[in-house]
Amino acid sequence: MADLFAKWRSGLAKTSKTTFGRLATLFGATEITQETWDDLEALLIQADLGIETTEEILESMQRIVREQGLTRAEELSGALQNELLLRLDASSVPRWSSKPAVIMVIGVNGSGKTTTMAKLAQRFQSDGNTLLFGAADTFRAAAVDQLQVWGDRLHVDVVSGAPESDPGAVAFNAVQSGLAHDVDLVMIDTAGRLHTRFNLMEELKKVYRVIGKALQGAPHAVWLVLDATTGQNALQQAKAFKEAVGVTGVILSKLDSSARGGMAFAIQRELRLPILFVGLGEKPEDLIAFDPEAFVRGILSS
Repeated sequence: MADLFAKWRSGLAKTSKTTFGRLATLFGATEITQETWDDLEALLIQADLGIETTEEILESMQRIVREQGLTRAEELSGALQNELLLRLDASSVPRWSSKPAVIMVIGVNGSGKTTTMAKLAQRFQSDGNTLLFGAADTFRAAAVDQLQVWGDRLHVDVVSGAPESDPGAVAFNAVQSGLAHDVDLVMIDTAGRLHTRFNLMEELKKVYRVIGKALQGAPHAVWLVLDATTGQNALQQAKAFKEAVGVTGVILSKLDSSARGGMAFAIQRELRLPILFVGLGEKPEDLIAFDPEAFVRGILSS
């Protein structure tokens, strides 16, 4: 357990040092003043919690100060930790009755989507699941090649199509192949796309519908990979993808490279979507299940 928390603390070091590291000074042995609240507000917004979440936290903490008669800034530390925890939900990966269960992985270009998908596959394999990949990013030959490299490494078959072929057809064939080979999970990689491009989002909707035609009830999960370094901009991406294909869970990649870890609070407040996994490093084992308590302890660890 200590090793796991050390991973969280190390992975969140940038967020902790850049923003939350200032809490030690802010919560020093001084009286609580309006300046205390102003500084705390600025800190939380800079950490990318979002204006609404920040305001809710401040209002709640000010109520606690009044009710408990707190006068020293150092007494606010525990209250802040509790308020942050209240705004994060513990989530677990669901168990599906369907075989195969179909997971559609989506996100914008550069989010680390394909690499994250491969790390997930390795995790699922370690739990005893058999898998198949569908390479539905048919516009970038490099994307198919990348997935094939991972497939060879993990001994997972990859269903792909010709360059610039219909991604819906590839997804359909992947699901059909998963049924024929009786695998536990089919993971569909989709083309990275800007959430502002109408035609590309419409194509994503088509892939989603085609998967449902290949297997009733599929996809059983739609996981959105968000680059944590993009902060609040990722929130706009998530809103667009959720409207398009009904996202069921979020994976935060590159959290170890970000000083904007506070976006996790905004995601849960604005989207009501579970954060399933976070990337805290380059290695496959650095993609770990989201743990709200470890996350909060990690960003406050400095």
